[in-house]
Amino acid sequence: MADYKIQLAFRRFYPDYSARFNPSPVKIKAAFSIMNCKSGSLGYSKSVCQDCGYSEIHNNSCRNRSCPCCQGFLKELWIDQRKAEVIDAPYFHVVVTLPSELNPILYQNQELLYPLLHKCVSRSLLELSSNRKYLGAVPGIIQVLHTWGQELNFHPHIHCIVSGAGLSPDRQLVRCGKHFFLPVRVLGKKFRGIFLSSFQKLFAAGRLSFSGDILHLRNSYDWNTFRDSLCKKDWLPFVKETFNGFGNAIDYLGRYTHRIAISNSRILSVSDSSVSFSAKDYRSGNLKTVSLDGPEFIRRFLLHVLPSGFQKIRYYGFLNNRFKKQNLLLISRLSGKQLFQPKLTGLKTDQLLLVLLGKDVHVCPCCGCNHLQTVQRIFPLRN
Repeated sequence: MADYKIQLAFRRFYPDYSARFNPSPVKIKAAFSIMNCKSGSLGYSKSVCQDCGYSEIHNNSCRNRSCPCCQGFLKELWIDQRKAEVIDAPYFHVVVTLPSELNPILYQNQELLYPLLHKCVSRSLLELSSNRKYLGAVPGIIQVLHTWGQELNFHPHIHCIVSGAGLSPDRQLVRCGKHFFLPVRVLGKKFRGIFLSSFQKLFAAGRLSFSGDILHLRNSYDWNTFRDSLCKKDWLPFVKETFNGFGNAIDYLGRYTHRIAISNSRILSVSDSSVSFSAKDYRSGNLKTVSLDGPEFIRRFLLHVLPSGFQKIRYYGFLNNRFKKQNLLLISRLSGKQLFQPKLTGLKTDQLLLVLLGKDVHVCPCCGCNHLQTVQRIFPLRN
């Protein structure tokens, strides 16, 4: 674990952070998972060469979705499964962001507002797409929630991959042109209206929590003033480059699905008192170095630990889980294009390592024979 700077940072600064900030149970679990990942305390397996007697120990990963050390395999498996759901059509990457004034409310009401954000984005895309003026069909949509900016600040937004083709009400395949079929300003106004309407209903029902700097929003007059200010703002989604469905659509989205607030590669150094990491300066487009006090780095990282059980990746339109299989078979028949077949489904860990990394874990590094076998698995005791 010498190369895992995130683990070094947590081991060095988490005790101080914990004493100062009183973290929630889900944050405590994420922190201890990161600190113990591949350390041996989560269990291990022992392999022995049946020819020469060479032995080696492999420590277990924590598999926590907030751990930067555990996402590689999960991402590759996800990409492999999703490739079977890509159709022959243009794809568009849409990023939907809330005004920053909403960030404190969103953070204090994560379990309520994160699902609402997903729902409002998908409803906006689907309602406009169904309009014959734009597409007149139901596209396939994959949405991923991210909550961070480059400096680990709280910046919630939704990444969407939207197919430029979909199924019409009479179950025909309809395609758009090569350009994004929904006007960005129209999409922004639609999303603003849907979100603020739902937001107001939650406030009226007394379901929103307010504390600290936003405590005053409990007052109806202050709330109405705040809400009206949001109505006057432009909510503009951002549409990134397009790509062909049978090209790299899912590989592209794979960059976002299993990304964590910060990767080990971005952490430059961990000193006795601080953590330095690289971040993109969006004004200049260049990389810069950000240095944070150790406990403050831990605090910012743990801002992005999601509520327990929350699904950050969601599927809509013809990819809705209930009818996805039937929809994809119909689209394949209508387009005359065969869907990709997953290549990794059902493979065991040793087979995955061979396919993805080209590493045969049964080859003994000492004698070179193919008889290195797992002889013992040790799991941690559960309380």
